[in-house]
Amino acid sequence: MIMCIVGPTGVGKTKLSIMLAKKYQAIIINADACQVYKNLNIGTAKIKEEEKEGVPHYLLDIKEVTDDYSVCDYQKDIRSLLNKLKDQNIILVGGTGLYLKSALYDYEFSPLENKDYSSYTTEELYEMAKKIDSNLVIDQHNRRRLENYLNRINKTTREPKLLYDVKFIGLTTDRKTLYERINRRVDEMFSEGLLDEVKELYQKYGLTKILSRAIGYKELIRYLDGKITLEEAKEEIKKNSRHYAKRQYTWFNNQMNINWFETNFEDFSKTCEEVVNYIEKDA
Repeated sequence: MIMCIVGPTGVGKTKLSIMLAKKYQAIIINADACQVYKNLNIGTAKIKEEEKEGVPHYLLDIKEVTDDYSVCDYQKDIRSLLNKLKDQNIILVGGTGLYLKSALYDYEFSPLENKDYSSYTTEELYEMAKKIDSNLVIDQHNRRRLENYLNRINKTTREPKLLYDVKFIGLTTDRKTLYERINRRVDEMFSEGLLDEVKELYQKYGLTKILSRAIGYKELIRYLDGKITLEEAKEEIKKNSRHYAKRQYTWFNNQMNINWFETNFEDFSKTCEEVVNYIEKDA
């Protein structure tokens, strides 16, 4: 059985994954694009060793901060794991939708061209991409993703087919609660030493690709470079995290058939019980 737990940051995906893994003797595979990197811990809310409760985790901490690691690389790695561990119960957990789609669907990657789009604004790139696919789900401000999309040869709007029997489980909450939790989580990250984590990584490795784009890291690097104040960096992290959560909902609702469950933060066991009832009813 393959279970896939999705949802925005801060809704309890990690907690649910551990509870389900213990119930079904499952292993867990990471589906967060930043958590594949070693030493990106606090800013990615990576699960701590003691929180794993003995449950085997895969595709966590497999790359150095200086490494390039693409969704195509992830697809190869996770397909190999899914084949190797096919006789076990498997839980995929994370918020990187494209990683999940590449893993579970017959998602094909076209070779990249190398056209220069530097003379175009990000808005122009977005309009060009929308002309190719009117249902495009890429953040209109994400220039890197837009350029990659436009550089792909043989673009297709063919809807990828699901390759496995998967139970898609989404955790959600109302927007006000979610945003409050995101803001509080960022404050907690600072209390846990996020600034020191970013400072150490930046001093040791410089501005690597992942540090330049990961929320919580790119904003603090701007602070370390003297471009914004620490308070401005903190507010940018909160704002960017909220915007990312909103995009995650949009992506999952457009791309996957998710069964959504309202997170009960007062009694999380009730949320787990609802999910288990769905899994076993649908078994």
